[in-house]
Amino acid sequence: MGKYGRLGTPRAAGIAGVVFALLMAAAMILVRIALPGGAGGAEVAVDAGQRSAVRTALALLPFAGIAFLWFMGALREQAGEGEDRFVSTVFLGSGLVFVAMLFGSAAAAETVLDERQQDASFGRHFAHILLTTYGLRMAAVFIFTTSTIGRRLGVFPRPLVVLGYLAGLTLLVVGADVPWTELVFPAWALIVSLDILLGRRPADSRPAAAG
Repeated sequence: MGKYGRLGTPRAAGIAGVVFALLMAAAMILVRIALPGGAGGAEVAVDAGQRSAVRTALALLPFAGIAFLWFMGALREQAGEGEDRFVSTVFLGSGLVFVAMLFGSAAAAETVLDERQQDASFGRHFAHILLTTYGLRMAAVFIFTTSTIGRRLGVFPRPLVVLGYLAGLTLLVVGADVPWTELVFPAWALIVSLDILLGRRPADSRPAAAG
């Protein structure tokens, strides 16, 4: 089987990845701007403008999660029978746990929108810790496994594999302790998706499948 012989739905993976990356990045930017202190700014009451930004971000997150699930499923379809069961299990598990933590942190962040609650410190702190301390670590594992699968099957160019390992290491070690580091994950997803969309041609897979 050739290099692209097992590509099932590369275009679906690319489009879903782009949608996820853009929605996730937009939501993270809105939250970062509205709550620049993260969990550290928990004692500061938020105003109407900040609540509006957080509300918009929370409205985007469910669609980002759905797009990520589609992205993950399409990537797994590309691996096909050539996937390593151990690596693919970690790939699937880390992706599902990340989505669960994403939705959990979004639910906790709803406390910021309660105008009657001047101090939403617990909900804000819980949402921040769940997404940055745990969610981004799961994202790092997802990046590691995706890069490993792409390297083993030869469907990712070497620079993209190296970039993936560096991005995963950054999220695993740094997390969101450094401001804006959380954007590493959607940035990686966008680069991978564009590589899939621009680098895969239908003509590439047909001759290989025939061989």
